[in-house]
Amino acid sequence: MDSALSDPHNASAQTSSPANGTTRPPSTPEGIALAYGSLLLMALLPIFFGALRSVRCARGKSSSDMPETITSRDAARFPIIASCTLLGLYLFFKIFSQEYINLLLSVYFFVLGILALSHTISPFMNKFFPANFPNRQYQLLFTQGSGENKEEIINYEFDTKDLVCLGLSSVVGVWYLLRKHWIANNLFGLAFSLNGVELLHLNNVSTGCILLGGLFIYDIFWVFGTNVMVTVAKSFEAPIKLVFPQDLLEKGLEADNFAMLGLGDIVIPGIFIALLLRFDISLKKNTHTYFYTSFAAYIFGLGLTIFIMHIFKHAQPALLYLVPACIGFPVLVALVKGEVAEMFSYEESNPKDPATGTESKEETTEASASKRLEKKEK
Repeated sequence: MDSALSDPHNASAQTSSPANGTTRPPSTPEGIALAYGSLLLMALLPIFFGALRSVRCARGKSSSDMPETITSRDAARFPIIASCTLLGLYLFFKIFSQEYINLLLSVYFFVLGILALSHTISPFMNKFFPANFPNRQYQLLFTQGSGENKEEIINYEFDTKDLVCLGLSSVVGVWYLLRKHWIANNLFGLAFSLNGVELLHLNNVSTGCILLGGLFIYDIFWVFGTNVMVTVAKSFEAPIKLVFPQDLLEKGLEADNFAMLGLGDIVIPGIFIALLLRFDISLKKNTHTYFYTSFAAYIFGLGLTIFIMHIFKHAQPALLYLVPACIGFPVLVALVKGEVAEMFSYEESNPKDPATGTESKEETTEASASKRLEKKEK
């Protein structure tokens, strides 16, 4: 197949660069369909479960689980920061040795990947610990200054169960560091995506539109307008993309002809979809219309991206198709239901009353609604 590469942050494409310089036999239609279908499924999982976990995260009392809120100012600056970072990486790879840069990046993402994967699997692993498991609480606290001027830099609470999860995640980390295997890459990629959707919160729908609109332009420019994104994608070795081999049926787990999807094409629409789930819950109508609508819109947009990329055999800026779908579909539903004003006036507040430190009635409603949604899906 024709060789094409995507931006590991924000594009979808297929890669085929023979390791020995020989011509690679074309992938079978079955292998291609399996690869694309697997990428689509892997993209949906962190969005769906990350959105559910974002509801609990918004109500969290632990400082280690508090979300990072993105304001309209942050959203407006994000495409500029992303462009500067991308261009900086491009210049680094042009000036310095690619081998040493990727070594530093491997160590960096090794540490981040272990922490992200540990945080991801912790809720699932807790179900397997026996009731008499000796679980001790720990707190990692770094402060700056003294007395009234003391300021917290890091305040992370964890327990023995978290340490067990950290140990299991370290095994995957060593596997990735030594082999760079695509399964280890995907485990880290899924963990990064789920954590991003869970912990990055848009404060309102307008901020989401600003963020997605800015990255819509960013994606188109850097994919179609220059070779910067393709160059960085070829040089960058890090688990910031999901990959799946198109020749898996022929070569098994050692397959090496990959289709790939950047994590930005998951996290950026995902945090908007998670916001719409929390908006659904705030309406207190026991429905999740906007969440399901945006979720279906994401499937449509990513499916269209894959289809066009496959037809034209060229890397596609996935946000070109995802942004109009993920914004347009929910807004259209809001127009039909007459809830546009409610949608754009929705503003997320702190999960706890600053005066009392207690949970609000709205928080309790969100908790029960989230549980009902989880039970319904199970």
